[in-house]
Amino acid sequence: MALFTLARPPQTNTAKRRQLSCGDQLHQAGDEGLAWRLQRGVLRLDGPQGFASLAIAGDIVGCETLLFGVYTFSASALTDCQLSPWPEGDPALSGESLLSSLARAQQRAAEIIALRGGQAVDRVLGLIRLLAGTDGGVVLPPRQAIADITDLRFETISRIVKQLERAGVLVPERVAGVHATRSFRYVAGQ
Repeated sequence: MALFTLARPPQTNTAKRRQLSCGDQLHQAGDEGLAWRLQRGVLRLDGPQGFASLAIAGDIVGCETLLFGVYTFSASALTDCQLSPWPEGDPALSGESLLSSLARAQQRAAEIIALRGGQAVDRVLGLIRLLAGTDGGVVLPPRQAIADITDLRFETISRIVKQLERAGVLVPERVAGVHATRSFRYVAGQ
């Protein structure tokens, strides 16, 4: 006897990729919809009490719709994002991908909790490390979003980002289509 049933049967998803700009909403909690794999960018997940978590490239967002039929969290873009429908192919392979994504999301939840306590500069650096790509490039979310995630004030975030720039930890970098004050190269060990 099964302990649960899927809200809809697994199938190959034929929906098209989605592009979101910073601030665009992917979905609201309680809406019906698809699960998505985040190909590029950062999504903010919000629950009834506000900020809940982040999704970064490689994560699967909205997989709970396969069980419950609706989204648990609202999701909005903190940076420009590209998403593709999930599952993207053979359900057996997609299931393995889902397990990996869930394990990463659980580890990230612990990292995000750590971002809400301790020294302010360590919180901001922790978020930057989390968001930095393998090449060190990072597009920071808007300052208010960083403040929400790290449980700090907007003014504190602005001051710390400027300090990190002066120290050479964040080096401004031009990225087409990204506001000049949000795109950096993260230089570890400075």
